[in-house]
Parts: sequence; structure tokens; C-alpha cells
Amino acid sequence: MVRRMLLGSQLRRLREARGITREAAGYSIRASESKISRMELGRVSFKTRDVEDLLTLYGITDEQERTSLLSLAREANVAGWWHSYSDVLPSWFPTYVGLEGAAHLIRAYEVQFVHGLLQTEAYARAVVRRGMKGASKADIDKRVALRMERQKHLVSAGGPDFHIVLDEAALRRPYGDREVMRGQLQHLIEISERPNVRLQIMPFSFGGHSGESGAFTILSFSESDLSDVVYLEQLTSALYLDKHEDVVQYERALKELQQDSPGPDESRDLLRGLLQLS
Repeated sequence: MVRRMLLGSQLRRLREARGITREAAGYSIRASESKISRMELGRVSFKTRDVEDLLTLYGITDEQERTSLLSLAREANVAGWWHSYSDVLPSWFPTYVGLEGAAHLIRAYEVQFVHGLLQTEAYARAVVRRGMKGASKADIDKRVALRMERQKHLVSAGGPDFHIVLDEAALRRPYGDREVMRGQLQHLIEISERPNVRLQIMPFSFGGHSGESGAFTILSFSESDLSDVVYLEQLTSALYLDKHEDVVQYERALKELQQDSPGPDESRDLLRGLLQLS
């Protein structure tokens, strides 16, 4: 997904530098203006022939540059490791998994339950069972396995920085039995000690706050050509926002949440207190 976005961004830059409209670009590859738009946003796969024709139209004759971009096009079409889980995932979620795996910074606010990157296997199974009523054990197992696989990137060498604000509601709402919740609280205490994880708790006692619109995630990438993406999950779909003005508003909301929440050390104390009460 990220390779597609990166290639699309470079194709858009080349097109605009030559003053060529999307309509003209589409005509050159026997496609519509909207197809060019989807290509430039990285939302469709790339045919090598189409990329070759566009590079010719954009005046790219240097063999090294053409070879590099065509190689990127081939890489962009390779299915990610999560492709084998697609049969148990909603159609919009594989895109998120790809973006999450490529991000160097993940910032999030969660209110309904503990963020997927921080869930224990037992807690994840309870969440998945609740969300996939009537699903077979095999499908539930597969969804949980994907969640555990995603977490490997977070704890790997060179994993992303993860800044998360959890609403206290997510910690008090039980998923699974008492032991599952105790295990989840203990895991949060331990993983919050990792140098790349900044975990804060927004306590009930604070009252109303800037996270009133619900959970969201902001993904940032090391590639300068890629803009930040805000991910908003809904009941039957998801939104991926990358317009600067949208991203800025969510960044502002998260910054206020971070400022208004106790710091990481105080948040760990809050977690310890909840653990004693559970």
C-alpha cells in the first residue's frame, strides 16, 4: 500500500511538472481521469505498461530513473504478508494494516477497548468474539493471529514510535473474565516501559475533552513524499484522511488529549491502581 502511495505521489509530481492534466494522462493509457486520480493516490494496482507510457508522456527518458520507478511499480503490486488473512477481514482493513506496518510514528486515541497493538491474546480473543458473533472458531483464531502478528512490528528492532491515549473507559469495560482483564492491565504496565511506547490514560475525573468525536489513529511515514494519514473506523467502512487541514485538526485534538492526560509515569500508577481493584 505504501509503495503504491509513494509511486502515485511521484507520478503526480512528474505530471504536474509537465503541466499535463489528469484527463490527458488518462487518455494516453486508455483510461479515465478518475483512474489517474486513483493511481496517484495509491488506491489501485499499477500495470507496468501504463507506468511506462506515463513516464514517456512525462518526458522521463533517463534509463536509471525509469528503471527505478518501474521497479517500484512491480514491488507495489506484491501482496503484503497480511493478504492470507483477507478472508476474515473487512474489505477496508488490509489497507490500514499495510499503512500501520510502514509507519515510523503511530499516534492514537482509543475509547471503546484497548488498542489492537497493545492487546493480550486472551483479551483480543474476547474482543474478536464480541465483534464476530456467530463466526467459527477457525475464523476467530485467524483474526486473533493477525492481531498478534501486527504486534511483532511494534516490539521489533526499529519498530515505530507509538503514542497512545487510552480513555479510562477502555480499561473499565470488561472483555473476557477477571483474569483476562488483569492480564491486560499487567501487559499495559509492562509494554508502556518500552522506549518506543508512550502510553497515557485519560481519566474519568477530567470530564469532557478533545476526544469527543471518538477513536482515531494518525500514521506518519519517513518518506517525505507521503503525507500523514488519519484513520477513522466505522461500522461498515473506514475513512482515510490525508488532506492537510484534516490531519492538522486531528493532530491538534491528540495534542490536547496528551496535554490534559497524566504523563506516562502517572498513567502507569493509574494502571497499577486499577490492577489492585480488579
